[in-house]
Amino acid sequence: MNDFIEIAKKAKEASLKTASLSEEIKNKALNSIADAIEKAKDEIFEANKMDLALAEPLVEKGELSRATFNRLKLDENKMRDMIAGIREIAQLPDPVNKKLFVRELDEGLTLYKVSCPIGVLGIIFEARPDVISQISSLAIKSSNAVILKGGKETTNTNKKILSVINGALDLVEGFPKNVIQQVFSRDDVAEMLKCDGYINLIIPRGGNSLVKFIKENTKIPVLGHADGICHIFVDESADLITAEKIIIDAKTQYPSACNSVETLLIHENFAQKDELLAALQLEEIKLIDNPESWAHEYGDKILSFKTVKNFDEAIEHINKYGSGHTDCIVTKDIQNAETFMNNVDSAGVYFNVSTRFADGFRYGFGAEVGISTNKTHARGPVGLEGLTIYKYKLTGNGHVVSDYVEGRKHFHHKDLT
Repeated sequence: MNDFIEIAKKAKEASLKTASLSEEIKNKALNSIADAIEKAKDEIFEANKMDLALAEPLVEKGELSRATFNRLKLDENKMRDMIAGIREIAQLPDPVNKKLFVRELDEGLTLYKVSCPIGVLGIIFEARPDVISQISSLAIKSSNAVILKGGKETTNTNKKILSVINGALDLVEGFPKNVIQQVFSRDDVAEMLKCDGYINLIIPRGGNSLVKFIKENTKIPVLGHADGICHIFVDESADLITAEKIIIDAKTQYPSACNSVETLLIHENFAQKDELLAALQLEEIKLIDNPESWAHEYGDKILSFKTVKNFDEAIEHINKYGSGHTDCIVTKDIQNAETFMNNVDSAGVYFNVSTRFADGFRYGFGAEVGISTNKTHARGPVGLEGLTIYKYKLTGNGHVVSDYVEGRKHFHHKDLT
């Protein structure tokens, strides 16, 4: 048995134990992690500095993009958000063993649809080391086990954070071993993708090439998104100041984020187009009106823009070139806003707000394992509910099918919730 299979086997065993953990123990574990990260933050920053020092020459050689480099960096703001996210998850309701519906099939025969953990999650992510604490916390609260594979650019940071997390979990009485594990090599990724006997869901967080490779090379269900081609459409009735504020935030607040806007569409009857574009240039946003591809994720202060003839053309453009992530309309026309949100085929459809709100923490999920553009199981920012599935529990008193088939008894299917 190779090393990865042994890790996966331990994760499977751990997942069966976590499924029955009490909410109290899970919350103690999360608060222990938050306390430990807060105490060890200087050590984590030092590990991160080592990774940044190794990555900087790669940027200079053109082997690593500046956008990716920025994702590698931990700072006080990210650290504060990490710790706050863990504590918020601890305060959220337990997503496991929730009764989703109760139906009395017949007298004394009751069907329950109940939420339960998925099992073992395989998480493959690039760059961002704060992903470890987010995913670990969500996995714990949703009673899943997880195997993490981070990018080689943040190996030191990843190792340090996971060491702190597992050290904190060791202090919690009754918490199982091997719930959070980490692997490091490409060979481990290959093994993970073949491990459908132990791993129940793969969640990739990275660029289009990573997600595409994973989807094409595994039988395990995959949850995630590839590119973040987000749009903002400025309708003819839009307020200039509102449009400026939203676009600038969506492009400059964190340009390398997957929910940063990449394409601006402007209705040809919007009278203040020149003033809007001038305001964006004052914020040092590079504008491109004839890009090589409308489906390109810049991850930088670069913005494609296009004038569209009408409302319908804007929606057609977004559905053709978008990635199904998050798209926004800026308008005063409520009917247009409703039509836009109904007809744009994306996980997030917004009206007069920045695309940067597409985030599990901002949605009140505590954190997210990623943003899904799938149309099955979970969509948009995936928090606790997206890491659970359900089972059916049926209770009775010697009920048998033959009584119903032969007409001695009859179903009445009465919903109790």
